[in-house]
Amino acid sequence: MAKRILVVDDDPVQRRILEETIKRLGFEVVSASSGDQAVTLLEGPDHGTISLVLLDMVMPGLDGIGVLDRLMPQPGMPPFIVQTANGSIDAAVNAMRAGAVDFVVKPASPERLEVSINTALKIEALSGEITRIKKKAEGTLTFGDLIVNGNVMERVISLGRRAAASNIPVLIEGESGVGKELIARAIQGESERAGKPFITVNCGAIPENLVESILFGHEKGSFTGATDKRIGKFQEADGGTLFLDEVGELPLEAQVKLLRALQEGEIDPVGAKRPVKVNFRLISATNRDMIQQVKDGKFREDLYYRLNVFPIHVPPLRERTTDVPELAQHFINRISAEEGKRVIGLSDSAKRLLEAYKWPGNVRQLENAIFRAVVLADRAELGISEFPQIAAQVDGFDAEIPPAPLEMQTPGAYTGPAVLGADEIVPQTIEIKGAQGGTTLGIPAVTESGEIRTLEDIEADMIRLALGRYRGHMTEVAKRLKIGRSTLYRKMQEYGLEPRVV
Repeated sequence: MAKRILVVDDDPVQRRILEETIKRLGFEVVSASSGDQAVTLLEGPDHGTISLVLLDMVMPGLDGIGVLDRLMPQPGMPPFIVQTANGSIDAAVNAMRAGAVDFVVKPASPERLEVSINTALKIEALSGEITRIKKKAEGTLTFGDLIVNGNVMERVISLGRRAAASNIPVLIEGESGVGKELIARAIQGESERAGKPFITVNCGAIPENLVESILFGHEKGSFTGATDKRIGKFQEADGGTLFLDEVGELPLEAQVKLLRALQEGEIDPVGAKRPVKVNFRLISATNRDMIQQVKDGKFREDLYYRLNVFPIHVPPLRERTTDVPELAQHFINRISAEEGKRVIGLSDSAKRLLEAYKWPGNVRQLENAIFRAVVLADRAELGISEFPQIAAQVDGFDAEIPPAPLEMQTPGAYTGPAVLGADEIVPQTIEIKGAQGGTTLGIPAVTESGEIRTLEDIEADMIRLALGRYRGHMTEVAKRLKIGRSTLYRKMQEYGLEPRVV
């Protein structure tokens, strides 16, 4: 289903021209002949179906500025593009101050309208993500900003809000990719430390010989290479929150110092003569079985119980399948805007497929799957065929490769959506004259000048042929060529073959 645009104009001729122009751009259109009619539509039950409003500034009765003044304070309004025959700077400034996202002068060309509409939709799609990114940077992300839809995460959010009300150490447990860091950020964002530093440390990514220096800091000259004094992550988090991701990876030597920091509220920088007082809130996260780590002697028992004062378990995505459609839609909106695509959602069958899949990589895997599907999509809705690897692992779903167009089934060239490379033609079947006047069909082995073609050129043609025949489905292409997917991607990069979806 295409996105719907509301055209508001009292001139029936101009309104009709705009309707036809917008339809040719691939959108649905609904019209209003006055400002009052537009307000009725946008305050009615169907306002959520309207993705954008193209609003005339000068109308009898309620004019464009009046419509903006009335509707913009209300939540959930679509973006507005205003248009007028008066191209003055004052009119543009007034419209933008009233909340419009763009301004066009009548009569606007189809090209100008298309740019303005696409830009406005892109900004709208990314607005929620921009708000979340801004809140993350400012340390004010809350549980209300998280994308959840179901009862499974209610307990996690309830526990997180209780933890935010105190300074208690929190241990967030869960598989990789479930969103443990977002939970930690939301705890800070709803605590009295909101807006203060939120310092993240991936304990599994720090070289063992640098753990103490990075966490606790060091004095100048305290060891070879210490040419300057450096404050550690604990001091960076002073007044705010320190998030230790994969805390189970910490070496035993660093665990002793971490225990002291928790108990005494002070740290010992490497080479320092006296301890340093620090005021921090500690939140840890792990995807390991910490009890087993303690039994195996890889983690100190006293530190474990000091960290595990307030445990929060984040369930994997397979246990909260009601979150999948909403998360998928969020990723579709964001990635479509980033990639300049017009993908608006999932088909019903694709939605059932994603809900049936187990998602071993959790939310991170879902995001990557949506990214690939959006990039390869050539229609407004993502179907099962955009998720071939997932469909192959779920019973009852079959990601059939779309049939090749008619021109692919006969000798000649196919120049449709799956063609890769600049504006090159897929070498489907090419005639090579035989010695007795007959013909043979295939990829040419010699150039027009009669020279033997290089193996690289022939291989590139074979990859183009396969990509065209199997409609850009990389798994099927690699299978038919009997090479690995990583090898296929490497060869595509070497030969300058980049996917181009029309």
